[in-house]
Amino acid sequence: MKNIFNPLHMEEILERIDELSPESRGQWGKMDVAQMLAHCSAFQDIAMGDSFPKRGWLGIVIGRFAKPIFYNDKPVAQNMSTIPTILITEEKEFETEREKLKQKIIAFQKNGPEKCTTHPHAFFGKFTPEQWGKGIYKHLDHHLKQFGV
Repeated sequence: MKNIFNPLHMEEILERIDELSPESRGQWGKMDVAQMLAHCSAFQDIAMGDSFPKRGWLGIVIGRFAKPIFYNDKPVAQNMSTIPTILITEEKEFETEREKLKQKIIAFQKNGPEKCTTHPHAFFGKFTPEQWGKGIYKHLDHHLKQFGV
């Protein structure tokens, strides 16, 4: 499984982000490309410990049993639900969101596993830094495939 803490895997993700354009269209879902970039950026904030969405009752009850889907080798299902606070519906500016996301990915990778949040994910619960690294790669990969890159 690829891991965003691996510099080669991070570079691959950054190159794919650079392949996006304002005209990129999603193959599923409701977000446009700028909203997707903002969504991924908001997700980075959670992993970096800059945002702390509250855990819902469903996550508390079943999240720990489902959490391997976040960091295993299986692709993320299309149209999978997301944390409500990072569901982006307002209009966003493409270039701004692309640069913001790239800078957050670079900072996350540079800070390394020791700077990962210890705060639980809103649905899945606590992750190890290794699980965060794999999950961040998998989440970004999912959304980049959504937009054809």
